[in-house]
Amino acid sequence: MHVSFQRKKARVGVIHVGHEPYWHQFPGLKEELMGYGEVFEAMLQEEEVEVVSGGFVDNVDKSFAAAAALKAQDIDFLFCFLTTYVTSSSAATAIMNLNVPTVLVALQPLKKLDYNKTTTYMQLANDNICSLPEIGGVLVRAGKPAAGMIAGTLHDDPRARQQIKEWCSVATAASAFKQAKIGYLGHTYEGMYDMNSDPTAFTASFGSHVQMIEMDDLAKLVHGVSGDEMQEKLDEIKSIFTIADPFIDPITRPIRTEDLEWSAKVAVGLDKLIEQFGLTGLAYYYKGLDGNEFERIGSNMVLGNSLLTGKGVPLAGEADLKTCAAMLIMDRLGAGGSFAELHPCDFTDNIVLVGHDGPHNIKISDGQPIIRGLDVFHGKAGSGIGVEFSIKTGPVTILSISQNAQGQYKMIVAEGESIAGEIPQTGNTNTRCSFDRNVAEFVEEWCAAGPTHHFALGVGHVAEQIRRVGKVMGIEVHTV
Repeated sequence: MHVSFQRKKARVGVIHVGHEPYWHQFPGLKEELMGYGEVFEAMLQEEEVEVVSGGFVDNVDKSFAAAAALKAQDIDFLFCFLTTYVTSSSAATAIMNLNVPTVLVALQPLKKLDYNKTTTYMQLANDNICSLPEIGGVLVRAGKPAAGMIAGTLHDDPRARQQIKEWCSVATAASAFKQAKIGYLGHTYEGMYDMNSDPTAFTASFGSHVQMIEMDDLAKLVHGVSGDEMQEKLDEIKSIFTIADPFIDPITRPIRTEDLEWSAKVAVGLDKLIEQFGLTGLAYYYKGLDGNEFERIGSNMVLGNSLLTGKGVPLAGEADLKTCAAMLIMDRLGAGGSFAELHPCDFTDNIVLVGHDGPHNIKISDGQPIIRGLDVFHGKAGSGIGVEFSIKTGPVTILSISQNAQGQYKMIVAEGESIAGEIPQTGNTNTRCSFDRNVAEFVEEWCAAGPTHHFALGVGHVAEQIRRVGKVMGIEVHTV
């Protein structure tokens, strides 16, 4: 059995705005400006988004029509490309009627005018930023401020191209929650107050349905796994993971054939569960009792969950719904997003170990991840296989989603570095993280911000993109 999990692309609308009174005054200007709009649209086509064109808009009637056409296409995001000076009515009418996050784009064709040869026509062809304050001000006054603005040049402008790329990834991250179903299997780990979530409040903030899943649903699918399906999953596991010998930790053990086969069956069952319910992600935890079937399934989900998380379907352990959302955001920003928490500090090297017993994002592993047999999953029932690795060295970002005293969701983010070095060989992920300050100070500042104790650990510095995601979703973002 092979299940393909497709990421939904953000549906990005684009309009090119001009000023109709110019056309009879300056023959050829309209056609030239329309060409510049096509250049910008081609840039968007190079990104991992679905582009829907609303065409060239040069008066308020066309602005109404473009809004209606784009609304019918159910776009998630809008780029408004200003080709010259335009009245705010031509741009803001479409923006306010669409009511989706909008980025205003003003990219002039020339890096500078040849002042001794400049005509009014040439100025108008490079007057892209002229109406930026007018439109931006109108949107603020209307209570619908632009999500962002991009100013620069149309050609050979790496900063502008990077801004376009980043805004497209923001659109992808925010739209991932639209019409999404996040599975919730079992219950939160007993006593972890910070992780308790109200599904209705989650839906109100993120726009996603929380799909309640029973362990019986998963157990039925695991029982239905064929020998061929199990073997295909075993082949996948062996191609990705290195099988490790026991370590000095007495809870480690050799991986037995029956351990691998059972984990493979559970992994296939998880694939089928995601497909059957159409899940975008899953938060799960089920303790089980006295070695019963549910305990055996629950304690052997880490392999399958790590494979799924690496394929863009985030799974969050201990039924942490908020961290599942954080992992989804990080994945759609291209940062990966592995389930993590703070582990012991190394006060000598000024780092803190960041990791968890699962699930993990193997896509961002630094080298081939390891699987290790475990007699005990500390704090949990059962035994089986653990996944062990550090994420790639270099820039990292951590994102926790929590709630304030009024129950409103908030994002807490910090940027740091993944540092090469030794980690404990205990069947858990661990990454040596430095946060450009005294490690004790970082821990104090992070915890004072009121996070959920789990967070998504991803590669790259993406705090600014997270702030943008928070802005377009209406969720507070706090940077540590």
